[in-house]
Amino acid sequence: MSLMNVGSGALMANQIALQTIGNNIANVKTEGYSRQTVSMGTNFGQDMGYGYVGNGVSVSTIVRNYSALLNRQSNTAGSIQAADLARASSLAQMQEAFAGGESGLGAAMNEMLNGFSNVVNAPTDLTARNVVLTRMTELASRFKSAATSLDELEYTNKLQIQNDVTLVNSLASQVAALNGQISRSQASGVMPNDLLDKRDQLVREMNKYVQTSQVDGAYGTLNLFVGGSQALVLGATAGQLSVSESTEYPGSGQLSMYFSQPGNESVELTNSMIGGGEVAGLLKFNNEDLAEGRNLLGRMAQVISTALNAQQTQGLTLSGTPGSPLFSQITEMPGYTTIAGVSAAVSFVDTQSAATPKPVLDSTAYVASDYKAIFGDAGEVHLVRLSDGLTRTYADVATLSAETVDGLQFNISGAGAKHESVLFKPFSTAAIEMKSLVLAPQDLAVSNAIAATIPATNTGTLQLAGLKVTGAGIPDPATAGIDITFAVDPATSAITYTASNGATGNYVAGQPIKIDGWEITLSGTPQAGDSVTVANAKSPALGDNWKRDAGNATAFLALRDAKLFDGGTTLSDGFSTLIAQVGTRTQSAKLAADLSGTIAKNLEADRTAVSGVNLDEEAAKLLQYQQAYQASAKMLQIAQSIFDSMISTVGR
Repeated sequence: MSLMNVGSGALMANQIALQTIGNNIANVKTEGYSRQTVSMGTNFGQDMGYGYVGNGVSVSTIVRNYSALLNRQSNTAGSIQAADLARASSLAQMQEAFAGGESGLGAAMNEMLNGFSNVVNAPTDLTARNVVLTRMTELASRFKSAATSLDELEYTNKLQIQNDVTLVNSLASQVAALNGQISRSQASGVMPNDLLDKRDQLVREMNKYVQTSQVDGAYGTLNLFVGGSQALVLGATAGQLSVSESTEYPGSGQLSMYFSQPGNESVELTNSMIGGGEVAGLLKFNNEDLAEGRNLLGRMAQVISTALNAQQTQGLTLSGTPGSPLFSQITEMPGYTTIAGVSAAVSFVDTQSAATPKPVLDSTAYVASDYKAIFGDAGEVHLVRLSDGLTRTYADVATLSAETVDGLQFNISGAGAKHESVLFKPFSTAAIEMKSLVLAPQDLAVSNAIAATIPATNTGTLQLAGLKVTGAGIPDPATAGIDITFAVDPATSAITYTASNGATGNYVAGQPIKIDGWEITLSGTPQAGDSVTVANAKSPALGDNWKRDAGNATAFLALRDAKLFDGGTTLSDGFSTLIAQVGTRTQSAKLAADLSGTIAKNLEADRTAVSGVNLDEEAAKLLQYQQAYQASAKMLQIAQSIFDSMISTVGR
């Protein structure tokens, strides 16, 4: 009977091995499946006095080929890749909102400014004026369209985050349920390989959305933590994640993830605490990349509105009145904070003006950024420009409010405790709120508000090269204007000028002479006693010549080359700079996604090298155990034959 037992045991063991191999082959494409191997052990032999006689083989267990280290490394790498991919994809969509070509903002700006060339040639032609106004309306419409595209992207981004969080909560509940099943199974001494595979696959799926850290628990349970120390899954209990607006800056549009367990208050998790996962990438895009896109677009809208409005108010309409603003624009934005007793706002001010209160709008100083005011422990305030981290420190809120930073004035009432802060988003709505205000062609102020006369009695070669209004203080129309008389030093040939209002200076051909709120540029060389008169264009002595003047239209055209951005970028190049900044950020995100994707792919290959099914290897094993099975069957056949012979012999 011993040979029969050895044969039957071997037959059963090899059958289980064949079944396990067949299961591996059947699950070669099953996601998350770990290759299984039969572990066999020799049965304890029987002491026959002359030695131990073997009792065959039996199956010890079914081993799951699995590396906890490689699995966790692969999960982490996959989580980082998911974050990078989500952010890169969203940035690519944002880049489309700033597309170039004929339908882009850059083309609309150029067409609008180029329209003034026809007005310069025919200042009283209402058709030419109408073309300019139509293009202004189109420009405002394209700014609003681009801003609306960003709003729609933000909406879909938030929906995706909410969907991801809902899925993570569902996966966490499933992992907690599996923990209970696995714990009961292992407590009874059975290793539930398929349940372990299923749980690992759920964790792998979860890490695509939110990065988790895994800690082994008792009886085979797996505890999952998010944000460093928040227990999303603890044994058979699952917590909940949610995403909503930041509690620190309500109304700002900044999003945060929140963690809660049954019966406990929610804990806010910052982006840096979340780590990887698609949710982290989308939150980074919403709070940083999308904010920068809005700031770049908003600053451009604010700069264009400011420059054109300022130029419009320096000219005269066909009815002879000063021009009114061409575009609507914001002058103040609220500050966002939850500090009790603290209110704040940021306004656009002129850093170059000495007037009190300072007049609105100096666009050349604007920086496309959000700002944060952080309170210190001794009442000081640290103002941080979030685009580059530049920090300025002020003694208190009053000192900060009295200063201008990047063309902005930060007004804060009250003070907060140490580390409390106020968030400012000055440009976030500038583009979507931009609209054209002047609709009648006769209200386009293309005429210069001042006029210059060069007497025919001059003996030099003076010629008018430029004349424009720069602010308040132009001559009164009731006066004859301001005479500028030139003198020549016989010894040095130096030329000076004296104005009838007392202004004096040196004359250099081609350089503007600035007096009060206007400036005149002359070419040529004057002789002693030569003069030029600058008067109000509405002066009775000039008649209605101002109607046929296009000096302010020429000034509008000159805005194409005016340095209005970042201290040296022209209006015509401003959009190109915007595209470059968005494109650089998008390309950087794509490169990061490619790099993290390569790392994740390599680590996943390492993991599957251990846990995956190799069909060639399984086929070889199949033949091996098939032969062993057939040999075991032959052993039983021989044992049966021996047994039959023995019975036959005894029977005689």
